[in-house]
Amino acid sequence: MNKYEAMIIVKPELPEEEKKTLFNQISEAVVKVKGTVATAAVWSERRKMCFPIKKLQEGIYYLVNFSAPTSAIPELNNIYKLNENILRVLIIRLEQKEG
Repeated sequence: MNKYEAMIIVKPELPEEEKKTLFNQISEAVVKVKGTVATAAVWSERRKMCFPIKKLQEGIYYLVNFSAPTSAIPELNNIYKLNENILRVLIIRLEQKEG
């Protein structure tokens, strides 16, 4: 299992209850693809973006650190793309430190 970091930009105008539900869904998606979530938290609340995404100028940035098999990443990207409240997703693999 490799370690990954996912930065997810979410629609900023979501009500508080919907945000909590969405953040739970993001973590549950990692577990669904046989991964484990190390940390998950809001990185920045209502940050202005460099360019509009789906006609929105701001977004909530949500950071998730997790471990998962390499084969799970494309499936995880597809799960996130299907959610209309998620504007963008970037998943990167973290370097493994040698001994």
